[in-house]
Amino acid sequence: MDRTGTTDQFGAGRYAPSPSGDLHLGNLRTALLAWLFARASGRRFLLRVDDLDRVRPGAEERQLADLAAIGLDWDGPVLRQSDRLPYYNAAIERLTAAGRTYECFCTRREIQQSATAPHGPMGAYPGTCRTLSAEARARHLADGRPAALRLRADITEFEIVDQLHGRYRGPVDDVVLRRGDGIPAYNLAVVVDDAAQGVDQVVRGDDLLPSTPRQAYLASLLDLPVPHYAHVPLVLNGAGVRLAKRDGAVTLADRVALGNTPEQIVAALARSLGYTGTTPAELLGHFDSADLPKEPWILDENGLLQPNLCP
Repeated sequence: MDRTGTTDQFGAGRYAPSPSGDLHLGNLRTALLAWLFARASGRRFLLRVDDLDRVRPGAEERQLADLAAIGLDWDGPVLRQSDRLPYYNAAIERLTAAGRTYECFCTRREIQQSATAPHGPMGAYPGTCRTLSAEARARHLADGRPAALRLRADITEFEIVDQLHGRYRGPVDDVVLRRGDGIPAYNLAVVVDDAAQGVDQVVRGDDLLPSTPRQAYLASLLDLPVPHYAHVPLVLNGAGVRLAKRDGAVTLADRVALGNTPEQIVAALARSLGYTGTTPAELLGHFDSADLPKEPWILDENGLLQPNLCP
């Protein structure tokens, strides 16, 4: 086992929900796609719980039960980020030793009110604390201001290749590595975990595409492999906004309560992708990522409230 906690060889896809609540149909659709991408390419499929942020009691158990109920299986035990803090800290120490980190005392409000500095892309962290003197840092600490730790990036853009979007060049800024409360930040943890698990294929919603160059750049700084990416279209509500649990009966439990079966839910997800079938295994034999729709799936809220979503 190396400094990332690596135990597996490369060749895996994954799904990594945050246990902040129940999965909705958009989450289940992305999980199904991640499973199909992995299985169709002969990769293992792994499940990881990204539980460094908000955790609601019982959410993880319900999420795992819902994924199993729609027919998804995974290889090996479920990995939890909360069990891997030493590996994130080791990565941060390595970047710090290389002179690539600095303390940041800015509040979120201060960052939002600041103009972007010349060294960063529009909308990026403005670099306010990049050149703080030792005296200024000491004053902030004496005042009780918690310090986050940021990456000292030396580029403003990084290019990745996405299976659905092609070459994509996106912004890189001084991303947070460790939050002010001492918890490692998501962008660092996901990079360390993917490398540790041998994940070389990352399938997730296309709303995360803009943040991917930051993660790929971080991987390169840590001498870790950059995964193959596929950012898939989201599920939107009738107003064209990303689906959320407030959009009616959109969780598996909601749909079952209205009379749908998990097989009917899979059938609806399959039809949204241009396939027919009631189990992931049925879809696998016909799956071709080149045939996937490029546009989001629009759900009609009124339609969702009808019991017979999937005849």
